Parts: sequence; C-alpha cells; structure tokens
Amino acid sequence: MQPKPAPLSPAEYLDREEKSPVKCEYLNGEIYAMSGAKRRHNLISAYLVYLACGAGRSRGCQVFGSDMKIYVETHSSFYYPDLSVCCDPSDRSELFLIRPCFIVEVLSPSTALIDRREKRASYTTLESLREYVIVDQDRMHVVLYRRESSGWRGYILNQLDDVVESSCLGLRLSLQQIYEGVELPPPGTAESEAPDYAAVNSGAVS
Repeated sequence: MQPKPAPLSPAEYLDREEKSPVKCEYLNGEIYAMSGAKRRHNLISAYLVYLACGAGRSRGCQVFGSDMKIYVETHSSFYYPDLSVCCDPSDRSELFLIRPCFIVEVLSPSTALIDRREKRASYTTLESLREYVIVDQDRMHVVLYRRESSGWRGYILNQLDDVVESSCLGLRLSLQQIYEGVELPPPGTAESEAPDYAAVNSGAVS
C-alpha cells in the first residue's frame, strides 16, 4: 500500500493551484478536484453573476464568478463558489476572499452533499457573511440561509414568486428570474447525486 501524501499547507495549496490545469478545493490539507459544470448549471450561475454585477456597481461591491476562491480560516478551507460578493474595501487579495457578504452555490449531483453540509458549516462561520444560497440545477428549489439576530435560519423556496435576497447588494430575485431560460428535466429523470467528490493526490504539480 502506498503511503498517504503529507497534507498541504494553505500556502502550498495556493502555489499548487496557480500551476494546476484543474481547479481543486482545499480542506484541512487535502485537495479535491472539481468536475466541469453542465448547461443548466452554467446558465443559472452566469445569469446570477450578471444580475449581481449590476447591483454591485451601485454599492461599491465586487462580484465574482466560479474562479474566485473563498478562504475560511476556521475550517482551513478554500472553496470556489459559483457566486460570491465582497463589499469590504480592505479585502483585496488577488487569489481569494476572506470577507464575502453573499455566497451562492448551484448544486451539481457530484457536489450536492458538500454544498449542503460541509460548505454550509464552513461558510456560516464567516462573520461577514449575511446570506448563503443553494440553488438546485435540476428542479425549481432554492434554500436560503440568512443570518438573523438569533443566528442562522434556513428558508426553502420553490414557488415562482418566492424571493432570494442579498442584503449587502440590496438585490431581490424571484425564482422565476433565477430559472429564466433554463429547461428543467421532468420530475424523476434528474441525474442521481454522487456521495462525495474525488480526492486528489496532493503531490506537487510540474
């Protein structure tokens, strides 16, 4: 049996990621390859970024798509969300955000459990974060987690006129807007969810 590679430090991961042709997320020394997104995923996430950019400019906020990482120091993790927003002028690393106020993940079958459990547990430790949104790509179904005075609270949204809100952007989007132009599969025909995403050998990249 081959010995398990030594865990990567955050600095080693960032250096590796700059050289790697494959995007990988990082959790406490381990790295995980990200699979390519399909049509529905891309349509939803691209349109969300477009709508958020319009709102962000008027508020002095920066809006990022899936190539910007989020660093969660409490969980020693780096993630690539589908949409992230930062309104803090002091958060200006070229490689990652540390104080996002709004994060969206669009579910893929291979990452659904990660987005619902691991990432939610990590993201909600960020003091700057106000809302975390999980959008299903295969059905009209959104879960909005909002930081309230009593703590984090989740809301299930599945009607056309249900609204997702980003308080730092001052943006309100109905599910009808979010899923505009997206052809959802008939009920019961969506691709089944995988149990986890694949770990990657953490050796150096040439």
